[in-house]
Amino acid sequence: MHPRHAIILELVNEIGRISVVDLANQLDVSEVTVRQDLTLLEKEGFLRRIHGAATTIDSDAPDHRLWIHGKIKQRLAQRAAQMVEPGETVLVEGGSANVMLAKLLGERSDVAIITPSSYIAHQLRQAKAEVVLLGGQYQATSESLVGPLTRLCIEHVFFNKAFIGVDGFRPDCGFTNRNMMRADVANCILAKGQQNIVITDSSKFGRVHPGVIGPLKLISTVLTDDRIPQEAQSRLHQVEIELITVSSA
Repeated sequence: MHPRHAIILELVNEIGRISVVDLANQLDVSEVTVRQDLTLLEKEGFLRRIHGAATTIDSDAPDHRLWIHGKIKQRLAQRAAQMVEPGETVLVEGGSANVMLAKLLGERSDVAIITPSSYIAHQLRQAKAEVVLLGGQYQATSESLVGPLTRLCIEHVFFNKAFIGVDGFRPDCGFTNRNMMRADVANCILAKGQQNIVITDSSKFGRVHPGVIGPLKLISTVLTDDRIPQEAQSRLHQVEIELITVSSA
């Protein structure tokens, strides 16, 4: 992807809606160039064009979500990788920050990675780490394996730590996922009772989706950035979940 396109996606997803004029000013290019960039990005499904501006789209596609708050997610992945000790087996469930984490762990020959994400497994095709892809029903939108067979596979594997992606958190209902079948897989992982770590950028706090992930008492740690709202911090502290933050700057 062209570096300018990556900046456009960062700006659009940070603000939600941004005009062609503002993009041209911030990027120091002509409005014609910006319109051409937006046309290409819309064609590839990264954003939606409206009159004189661009807005975000809601997509489960891993390729698209990687570019939303990408710098913060990279910091989250780096911090999460530090939590994995030599000789450990980790389950990396899904989500764009977890894709970045899996790539970092894949460079190590002293860990094993289990995942229900075919997208993550594909990214690790040349990894030094041992990689185990769980079976199940293939869900094309998220490029993940879901359903009863996936749950059965999880019940029959051992892992030291699990890293779980989420789409929302609200103090009254906890963590949620927009995809109910992925939420079901996440709940099966939590039920194993290992060290369960939620990894997400702070933009997810305040949102709520249909698939509930929990209960909260099964989550050991939340890894996010320092923009997490105070009420979310208070709720996590109340239920004795460790909170680790990275810089959002």
